[in-house]
Formats: sequence, structure tokens, C-alpha cells
Amino acid sequence: MRLLDIDGFDPYSEGHHAFGSEGEYEYNIPDVISILPIRNAVAFPGTVMPLAIGRDRSKALLDELGPDDDVIGLVAQKNADIEKPEPKDFYKVGTISSVLKIIQMPQGSMTVIVHGLVRFRIDEIIQTEPYIKAKITPIYPKTRMTKKIKAMMVSVRQAANRVIALSPNAPEEASIMLENLSSPLALADFIAATLNVSLKEKQAFLEEFNPTKCLQKVSLALASQLELLELSNKIQGQVRESIDKTQREYFLQEQLKAIETELGMTDRKSDEVLKIKKMIDKAKMPHDVKEEALRELDRLSKISHSSPEYSVIRTYLDWVCELPWSIESEDLLDIAAAEKILDTDHYGLKKIKKRILEFLAVRKLNPKGKSPILCFAGPPGVGKTSLGKSIARAMGRKFVRISLGGIRDEADIRGHRRTYIGALPGRIMQELRKCKTNNPVFMLDELDKIGQDFRGDPASALLEVLDPEQNNTFTDHYLDQPFDLSNVMFIGTANYTENIPEALYDRMEVIELAGYTAIEKLNIAKKYLVPRQLKEHGLKKSQLTIKDECIDVITESYTAESGVRNLEREIAAICRNIATEIARGKKRKATISKANLHKLLGPIKYESEIAMRKGSAGVVTGLAWTPYGGEILFIETISMQGKGELTLTGQLGDVMRESAQAAFSLIKSKAAKYKLDDKTFKDLDYHIHVPAGAIPKDGPSAGVGMFTSLLSLMLGLKVRPDVAMTGEITLQGLVLPIGGLKEKILAAKHAGIKKVILPYRNKKDMEEVPAEAKKGMEFVFVKKVDELLKHATA
Repeated sequence: MRLLDIDGFDPYSEGHHAFGSEGEYEYNIPDVISILPIRNAVAFPGTVMPLAIGRDRSKALLDELGPDDDVIGLVAQKNADIEKPEPKDFYKVGTISSVLKIIQMPQGSMTVIVHGLVRFRIDEIIQTEPYIKAKITPIYPKTRMTKKIKAMMVSVRQAANRVIALSPNAPEEASIMLENLSSPLALADFIAATLNVSLKEKQAFLEEFNPTKCLQKVSLALASQLELLELSNKIQGQVRESIDKTQREYFLQEQLKAIETELGMTDRKSDEVLKIKKMIDKAKMPHDVKEEALRELDRLSKISHSSPEYSVIRTYLDWVCELPWSIESEDLLDIAAAEKILDTDHYGLKKIKKRILEFLAVRKLNPKGKSPILCFAGPPGVGKTSLGKSIARAMGRKFVRISLGGIRDEADIRGHRRTYIGALPGRIMQELRKCKTNNPVFMLDELDKIGQDFRGDPASALLEVLDPEQNNTFTDHYLDQPFDLSNVMFIGTANYTENIPEALYDRMEVIELAGYTAIEKLNIAKKYLVPRQLKEHGLKKSQLTIKDECIDVITESYTAESGVRNLEREIAAICRNIATEIARGKKRKATISKANLHKLLGPIKYESEIAMRKGSAGVVTGLAWTPYGGEILFIETISMQGKGELTLTGQLGDVMRESAQAAFSLIKSKAAKYKLDDKTFKDLDYHIHVPAGAIPKDGPSAGVGMFTSLLSLMLGLKVRPDVAMTGEITLQGLVLPIGGLKEKILAAKHAGIKKVILPYRNKKDMEEVPAEAKKGMEFVFVKKVDELLKHATA
């Protein structure tokens, strides 16, 4: 049995406990008893406890105990450091206890076993030497058992049992004792004696003579201790679980190592790490990237094959090692050879060919110069993508193309971060890995068709890619390391530059590819389209001949486009038809002329509306520009009885509606000049319609057409059907310049227009219009709207 310091109490001892009923004691309690102050403990009735006796006064008390003096008073000492306590140094309420046994210990000390009997109060100290004696009054608390007290006792027992279950040093018989205690005060004293609280709190329990209140106080202290024990047990459980898990993983890892060693897999893993190390050295990557790769390789060497992290790191290292950090193809800087390749692959396109040759010349003089960012803008089918391939061939570089149409996720450009399952680099890095050089011709197709949503804006991600000042440190989210894109020649393509974000548009040098003229289409068909389709359909040149007049008819009557895509489809249809005949043995060769063309392609699909129209007042031919090339549109105006109102139909946009309103207001302001009376505006309504009504239309360039249509109707003047016009008007009567001049003139040429009225400020742009497009046509340039009627009317 372990004892505390002199006169102390050991709360961890497994002593015996005895209890009696209230008021039933087997001892005679005199009025005057010996007082034994004890340190660090409070004696409770019903408790058996050992005391270590070492002080002289305490030994004197025990030495003088007679056979009949079997009870003493135990009181708690306020300050345990006082060796010779005076009355003021101990509490006045204590426990009368019987001395069960006195044991003489070696070196003169003593141990006494005492049994607490009943509370008492000190009334008067009558002796202090050789030990303390005092007059006392025993306290016998009375309890009336009620339902509330019974319920409280049940609750306290349950809490005490929970504390016993959570306490590792609690004796096994404690729970049995709890069930045998029927008195509330006895239950309270038993629990109070075992609670881990301060001496002052225990003394407060002892000094509470009301059993109900004493039980309540003990219940609160018990609940607090229970909460602490449960929290401590939870923490210990978590720590134990963590330790168990760590030990289990360590054990499994050791087992796995043993299995790998037994199967010879350790050597295999070492070989794999060595192989990757050689790949890293061979890649000749920048210093910072190499350090990161080696750090990941070190992690890989310490991870088991079965770990999910292993495949993630291995995939990352494969990507890093396979990128062309230092591999580049040598540029062919022979200007004459490059020019020959461009001329062989493409007909016309002088402006673009000139720009490519300029780039090669600059690269030859300054090999370290930054690559330009070009953007080919033009209608479909004019050869934007195939031109990129020719540029790569002329420069001796590899060609890479990605289509950006419909891309909405920024990760398609920059990649996903490695924290995501199945993460991959973006399209830029993927294509560079495939082509295995860091200086290809990289075509970004359909820049105007990029979308954006909650996953980000891909166009914004391209800002860094297409900026020569920034793309030398392009960082893909997956690689998380900068890659130099400054050697890559990026070429963008778009049908309609208005849809390209302004910041992205500003970073590129835009080169317009207008539509082809009829002569250009004829030459392209003869030089490229027909030979290609003959080869694809297994026909020899001697087996099928397509006359020039036939191609002209296809261009004018079977296609309506700026490019040559549909022209090639019609040529393919002819080749399929003839191939079928030859395969059946019905023909050996064929010659296609204008006369038998309809048998192969059917009736003509497009017929000039100019031929079907006659000059009439209020009907004007306008010219429009679309992303797919130039078009003609008819502006029709009628009048009816009304109040001078203007109606607009034909799915017109806001800008075109405003142009019509401006034209109407301008005519009203010049009514006197044109000799128009008040009835023209007060008694008549005007309706402007632009067919086809199902097609949306917008833009300011129809202003002159609407002005001419309204004024010719009001004056009753017929407008020539072979005259077309385009231009924006102001309220001052000025004619402003327009865009898409070449496309509009080509559309007019195709429609059979003989005269085109244009803004005077567009006269300088006529140099870009091919001579073939201008042949046989008259061009009139006007500064003000007053000049329109004399050139447009019959």
C-alpha cells in the first residue's frame, strides 16, 4: 500500500470501505475527544483510510489511546506545510473515526487504519499539548426519502458508474458498493471521497449537512469530472487509432518490401528510376525544371508501385521528359525556294506571300528575333488553313493545328492542375509533345468561335500564348513550370474578326483574305481542285476532261460563295458520276462541257435576280458584307394613304433601322430642294422592306440605298436594275466610307451589276480590288447624297 507524506492520505490506495445506516453506530462518542489534524485529505463518514503518522504531537495522541478510547476526531489541515498546527490552522468540521489498527513502521514512524463514523463540529479547544483535545458536537443528518431524491440517486449512480468505467485505476468492487448504498448522504460521501477535486471542495462537501444539497453538489462535481474523462478518453482513442493506423501501414509497407524483394521487383523499380533519370538528363530542360523533375523522381523512388500517387508522379515525369525543351527544327531561309513553294501551293494571295517572305528575310538577318502572331481573316473556303501548311513547308518547320471552335473550358488551353483525377496538360503542350519540336508553325483555327462559361474564358488564356513579350514563360497548370513558346510561329484564323476579344485582337497582325474572282476560281480549279479530285476518285487525267466554260458555269450558277469549297464539291460530284460510268463499263472517258453539265449536277441552283428585275421607282440594289463574303440585297419602298409614318421590315438590326430613319429625316429636311409638297409626308405612309425576310440584316452601309429608294419613289423616278450602291449617310447629307469593298464588288460582279456607286473616301481602296473584278464595270464615287439620283436613275 502506497502512503502519502506524514499524516497524508493516498487517493490511489485500494483501501476497504465500510458504511452504516444513519444514526446507527456501535461506538460511544464522548463529549471530549482527541483531535488529529491530517494533511492533503478529508475524512468522510463510512470511509476506511490509512494514515501515515510522523509528527510528535500525532504520535503522542496515539501512544496515550487507552483500550476504551477507540474514537478520535479527524480534521483537515488548511495548509499542509505547517508542522505544528494551531486551532486556526485546521477546519472546525471533521469526521469522528474509530481506530481499527496501529502499525509500527521501521525508523519510528506509524501507520494507523481509521474508519470514518459521523460528522462533528468543534465547540471548544480545551488542550493543545501534548496533543489537541476539544469539546465536540456530533452531527446526525436526517433524510426524508422522496421521488426527487430517489431519481437523483439513480442519476448519480449512473454517472458514477460511467466514471468508474472510464477510470483505469478504479477498483472492481466500486460499482457493487454503489448499488448497496441506499442512503443519499452515504452515496454522496462515498463519491465525494473518491472525486478528483481540491481539498477545499471536499471540505465543502463535508460541511454540507443537508443530504439533498450535498448530493446535488456531488452530482455537479461528478458531471464535470465525467466530461473531462470522456474528453480525455476520446483524445486517447484518436491518438491510439492514429498510432494503430501508422503501425499497420508501416507493417504492411515492410511486408510489401519483403514481397517485392522476394519477387525481384526492387531491382525492377531501381531500373525504372534509373531509366527516368536518364530521360531527364537527355531532355536538356532548364535548370529549375530539372530540379523539380529530380525532386519528383526522388518521391517516386520512395513510393510503392501500388500507391495511387505513384502513377500520378510517373505520368507527370513522362510528360516533362517528352516535351521538346531544347529540340527545334532548322529553318529553311532560302527566300527563292520558299517563294516557289508558296506559288506552287496557292494561286494569288500576293499580299500574304509577301508577308511570309518578309518574315523569312528578317529571320535570316536576325535568327533570334521574335516570331510574329499572324491572323488570317476571311470567309470560309478561301484557303486559310491550307495556307498555314504551305508556310510550314516553305520554312521547313512542322505544322500543328488545333480547332478552337466551341471550346469553353480554360483548361483546354492551360491544362488541369495535378490535384484533379485524370489531369492532363492543355492542348498547346499536348501538340508540342506530338510534334517533338519547340518551333513549329502552330495554327489556332476558328479564333472567332471561342465560347466562355463558368469554367473560364479560353480567349483570356490565349492572351499570354499570343503575346511575344510574355510567351517565353508560358506556364501550363499541369506542368507548373514555364515553357518557352517564343520560337513557335502562331497563326490564327477567323471568319469574322468582330467576335475576337479586343485584347486578343490587339496582339495579332490581321491579314484579310477576301473572296476569289471568277478567273481566280477558274485557275484554282484547273491547278488544284480538279487534279486532286481525279486522284481521290481513282481517275486518270485522260479519262475525264472538264472544260473551262463548265467551271465558269459551276462558279456562277451552282455555287454562291467567296471561297472554293462548294466548287470542289461540285467537281467531286462530276468525278463520282463519271467514275460510276467507267466502273460499269459504259464509258472509257468523258469530256464535260456546258451543254451536258445539267445532266450531272441537275438544274442550276443560283440565278441572277438582276435579270428578272426591271427598273422601277422605289427599288434599289444594295451591297452587303457577311462573314461568308459579299452579297447583294434589294431595298423596296412603297407608299400608301396614311399620316407620314415609316414602317421597316425584313429582320433589320438597330443600326440599319437608324439608317432608314436618318434617310427619311434627311429627305424631309431637303423637301423644298426636291420640290416635294406637304402631302408627300402628311397624307402618305412609307414601307421599306429588305428581302429575304428570314435573314437578319444589320449595318450602316445600306444608308445610300434606303435614301435612293425613298427619294426615287417620292419623285417617281425609275432606278436602273444594273446599278448597285453602298455607303453610310449622315444627316448633313455626307456619304461615309464602308468596309468589305472587295467582297461587295465581287458580289456585284457575280450578280451582273454594270455600275457601282461607292463613297468617295473608298476610292483609295480600289487598288486592292483585282483587275479581273473591275473588268467590264463602271465605278462612281460620290461625296454627298445629292449626287445619287443622277447616277442611279434611268
